[in-house]
Amino acid sequence: MNLILTSFVESLLTTTSQPSRTMRTVLTLVVVLVCSSPVRPGFLEEDQDVLVPDDWSSVGPVGPSEQLELTFALRQQGVDLLGETLRRVSDPDSPQYAKYLRLEEVSSLVRPSDLTQKVVRRWLQSHGVSACLSVLTRDFLHCTMPAQVAEALLPGARFHRYVRDGRSQVRSSAPYSVHDEVHQHLDFVGGLHRLPPRGQDVASHGRSRHPKAGLHLGVTPAILRARYNLTASDVGSSQNNSQAVAQFLEQYYHPADLAEFMSMFGGSFPHLSLVDRVVGTQGAGRAGLEASLDVEYIMSTGANIPTWVFTNPGRHESQEPFLQWMVLISNTSALPWVHTVSYGDDEDSLSNAYMTRINTEFMKAGVRGISLLFASGDSGAGCRHLTKEENCFRPSFPASSPYVTTVGGTSFKNPFKMTYEVTDYISGGGFSNVFKTPDYQASAVKAYMQTVGGGLPPLTYFNTSGRAYPDLAALSDNYWVVSNRMPVPWVSGTSASTPVVGGMLALINDRRLLKGLPPLGFLNPRLYKLQGEAMFDVTEGCHLSCLDETVQGRGFCAAPSWDPVTGWGTPNYPALLAALLDQ
Repeated sequence: MNLILTSFVESLLTTTSQPSRTMRTVLTLVVVLVCSSPVRPGFLEEDQDVLVPDDWSSVGPVGPSEQLELTFALRQQGVDLLGETLRRVSDPDSPQYAKYLRLEEVSSLVRPSDLTQKVVRRWLQSHGVSACLSVLTRDFLHCTMPAQVAEALLPGARFHRYVRDGRSQVRSSAPYSVHDEVHQHLDFVGGLHRLPPRGQDVASHGRSRHPKAGLHLGVTPAILRARYNLTASDVGSSQNNSQAVAQFLEQYYHPADLAEFMSMFGGSFPHLSLVDRVVGTQGAGRAGLEASLDVEYIMSTGANIPTWVFTNPGRHESQEPFLQWMVLISNTSALPWVHTVSYGDDEDSLSNAYMTRINTEFMKAGVRGISLLFASGDSGAGCRHLTKEENCFRPSFPASSPYVTTVGGTSFKNPFKMTYEVTDYISGGGFSNVFKTPDYQASAVKAYMQTVGGGLPPLTYFNTSGRAYPDLAALSDNYWVVSNRMPVPWVSGTSASTPVVGGMLALINDRRLLKGLPPLGFLNPRLYKLQGEAMFDVTEGCHLSCLDETVQGRGFCAAPSWDPVTGWGTPNYPALLAALLDQ
């Protein structure tokens, strides 16, 4: 069965409670084709060690007839041209600035060759795999098959069930390969590896953290709007604007929580108390703190702007919810202009082929004028133990992607007052070990290195030529959230700062659209050309890292202008609006 994504997307966009039969079938097996470095014939994702996090336990192999939902992938064409197009439409000095492509144009640009499509389909059909759905761009296939067929299709794969805290996932315990004839047409198969480590089911998760001292009333929408200079009239009014958050792994928001939150904290500005659209399956269980946080704060900062919630529970044990969301975003024609996501993994837990393909999907969004914001994580610079004596910092992906805007975190200097901001010690940041420094940030990174000089961590701990992040920041400490009808204080994390920044960018889009201008799209090239203009510079504080004798728990530190802890700092909304409203 081969269906184009049109029907796939329509079924998802109309699903608000129970998944349709089409949806259950579609979210099955995806075959993704990517443009990646050549690898040894037969093996895909050969650079990925199949490592099972310590807190996941195998309960044995699955039965041969167990139905699996995997994700395979077809090699795309035109990826270099896609990257060049993104550069042109995102650079304010380019004649092509903001001249975005339609989805159909993106599809024509990257669609796999006829040969690739034919070879992959013939290979699947030769193993009796016919329950597959295609997508508009033809670069993903969704299929279902028994475990014994999957293991025959992917020699080396051995599917086991793993459990943690009552939750189970099916993954392969060994590397996999494909037939030599197919290898050149594929990149990776989703649903085989990548068990989420604890704390990264969603990348940087909201959590309750007690204040350092005394009583603190905490961060509320009123505090945020005052700190970043949003007035009661800074709310949305365009008919063509919307914003979105994405949730994974059974994180749900409850409408009653949103209504209660706005009743408690939204009295000083016009706002909406209902989500405009839920895409996916909204669970009936308890609300998740992460989901509540994201929805409540993007809707109170991006006030009065219609909001979508993408919910990807990943209920089938072999699904990868983030990949499902990414496929949907890449193949849906009418989408919100701003998406904020609190999701991530350690770079070293993912294959280069997988991350390269996901980057291509990010580029596909950017050339369409869509802004993607990701939380930088809550582990500072991170730490990877190489040997008993040797450590290094541990960057996170997608925070380290050159094609998204990454948001770090700050705290008030005085926990009792609305003072200036300093680094929140959990704010994720650093340098990618996989992706090089993009041109748009090269001068900013060089300036930081020269400014800090001897204050840098040892160069053996990080890749000085890697993509540096975050790009900017916002308050991430001591938020009030309503979850399961209860006000919850002291919730912290960059999953709080990210929807706050996303809401402000959605407001700027609103003003741009009312003025007849296109949306901001991929923000980074323009953000870095502003060189800190319209931002509150954060110059005080460091974030955490390896607890060893060399760095003693300290990673990078804030500095004037850009730094790998808070980026360019936090938004001064009126100034940022003025700077981004001129073209």
